[in-house]
Amino acid sequence: MDAALLLALGLLAQSLFPSAGVPRLRRPRTLYPWRQAPTLGRVRRAWVIPPISVSENHKRLPFPLVQIKSDKQQLGSVIYSIQGPGVDEEPRGVFSIDKFTGKVSLNAMLDREKTDRFRLRAFALDLGGATLEEPTDLEIVVVDQNDNRPVFRQEVFTGRVLEGAVPGTYVTRAEATDADDPETDNAALRYSILEQGGPQLFSIDPLTGEIRTVQVGLDREVADMSGDGLTATASAIITLEDINDNAPEFTGDQFFMEAAEAVSGVDVGRLEVEDRDLPGSPNWAARFTILEGDPDGQFTIRTDPRTNEGVLSVVKPLDYESREWYDLKVAVQNEAPLQAAAPRAERGQARVSVQVRDVNEAPVFQENPLRTSLAEGAAPGTPVATFSARDPDTQQLQRLSYSKDYDPEDWLQVDGATGRVQTQRVLSPSSPFLKDGWYRAIILARDDASPPSTATGTLSIEILEVNDHAPELSPPWGSLCSTPDRGSGLLLGATDEDLPPHGAPFHFQLSPRVPELARNWSLSQVNVSHARLRPKLRVPEGLHRLSLLLQDSGQPPQQREQPLNVTVCRCGQDGACLPGAAALRAGGAGISLGALVIMLASVILLLCECRRPQALALGPQPLGSPTRPLAPPPGSPTRPPAPPSTLALHPHPTPTSAPTPTQCSPCWWPSWRGSGSSPGTRGFCMDCRTTSGTTSLTTTSRGAGRRTRTPTT
Repeated sequence: MDAALLLALGLLAQSLFPSAGVPRLRRPRTLYPWRQAPTLGRVRRAWVIPPISVSENHKRLPFPLVQIKSDKQQLGSVIYSIQGPGVDEEPRGVFSIDKFTGKVSLNAMLDREKTDRFRLRAFALDLGGATLEEPTDLEIVVVDQNDNRPVFRQEVFTGRVLEGAVPGTYVTRAEATDADDPETDNAALRYSILEQGGPQLFSIDPLTGEIRTVQVGLDREVADMSGDGLTATASAIITLEDINDNAPEFTGDQFFMEAAEAVSGVDVGRLEVEDRDLPGSPNWAARFTILEGDPDGQFTIRTDPRTNEGVLSVVKPLDYESREWYDLKVAVQNEAPLQAAAPRAERGQARVSVQVRDVNEAPVFQENPLRTSLAEGAAPGTPVATFSARDPDTQQLQRLSYSKDYDPEDWLQVDGATGRVQTQRVLSPSSPFLKDGWYRAIILARDDASPPSTATGTLSIEILEVNDHAPELSPPWGSLCSTPDRGSGLLLGATDEDLPPHGAPFHFQLSPRVPELARNWSLSQVNVSHARLRPKLRVPEGLHRLSLLLQDSGQPPQQREQPLNVTVCRCGQDGACLPGAAALRAGGAGISLGALVIMLASVILLLCECRRPQALALGPQPLGSPTRPLAPPPGSPTRPPAPPSTLALHPHPTPTSAPTPTQCSPCWWPSWRGSGSSPGTRGFCMDCRTTSGTTSLTTTSRGAGRRTRTPTT
């Protein structure tokens, strides 16, 4: 229950001595403030003038207040004056004095609430301006009149009281003020209730303004004291606060509802209740509880705050095939506890019957997402997985079909009847749709109902790395010092296109096919991807082609025998190649086929003992090709050995027909100068001699003219 009472508060303030209106004009009394008092004791120069009282709000002006006189001179020979607030200080012009008669007058209305007294100074001078008397004080007191109405501190007072409160219960307090003199009855206030608009439910203390209950009720008002005086009114709104003395009840004993299967988060129906407490309050708000019939927590009941009805909802999908009916037992109560003395509800509980409606449900994948793995480079037709689903509608005869919804590389093929998935082409390892080694596809399963229902399944395939690449030297060339005690050797590295664990660590080994390599060279492992090559003995300068065997750590491991071009140079104490060996190192870093042929042939020919010239018909040979001394043709003249450390260039005459191979001595190497694979117009023969470990190259051409040049070793 709830109600509110609007009470008019009236305050009455009355002066015990109300103003009598406009005072009549009276003759002012005469004062002799400087007259000596007759006394046998000591002489006093002036009297103490008592305060002069004047009422505020005088409207008939000027109003005579008092007359002061000096007995030192005859009338007319004394000049009087006054000074102070109200005369020559603010507020100016309130008081004035007749300078010849000494009459003091009030010239303006006074307001005690602004100024309650004035203190002036009075002077008496002779006609020459000389002081006749000492200045004396003149005090004027403003007498209060009941000219101010009482004022409430607020226009509306509010209070709250519980319904059923016992008589005398404090509700609120009305407070007012009066600007009149608080020492007089003009400011005395009395409170009273003017009207309540109904039964006398409240009372007010006339002195304090406290409002209390008389009996159960709502509205209240406040009134002033009886009698004559100024009054003021205000309002008070007293709210009767509701208590929970009424229990909520269902409007019926049983409710029937229907809910579709396979859905959640939907409302099924409403449970209507009644409550006579204050709407919107905790005493009225209902709270519902399911007592029986929902062991899996598939239903919930929330309260509609506007209607206070219970809304039954499905929070977990229902399954028609497993259960067709639900019989729920529900209860209702308020948010606030019920008062102990309140009567119990007759319909605090109800039965709710929910029928489950059968609908066409979507197929369900047995495992979703489905994860499987496949080796990289799998051939077309390789089985991947069987991504099958089941139809939950066991009472309906339906067939399922399967199809692809997302396959960005068009890599897979799905059997529409069984859901069997297989590859239809080879998946590129560099596919942008491979994320961290996983490929994702989406498969659909659809039934043949009308309308059909579709399920979506995610197929995640892990592409397993296969060791199908052997490691490679990176780079396959380098340079080092010719002696073991110079330099740090040649640091070799390797790369592998396979991902871990089919790559490093790599195993470096000199080729077992060439046992001579192990006698001249050593190879030591530095880390999982690098090794260091060093010479065991002093190695001749120049280009050396070695054969290395590299193996990775995959399963099974992959290995490859690879060539390594090593340029050997003379080094200084710091392990760097000397300037004289720069040309040779540069040749090793970027060697053309012709240069490789010349250098390799030179190394081989160092072992030759040339006796007589022999015609050769040789073209460029690959690096590392076996070379042996050629027998001179019959009848060839024996060519004397060339001096050591010389390079002789002998131009051939230009042929008139197709060029022919240069005729060289048995230990000479033919060379052509021209473009392409055809011999040019000029040819050269290179001869080699070994003298005291020094290699000389001699190039000879047959024809007019002969030029020699000493090469740099």
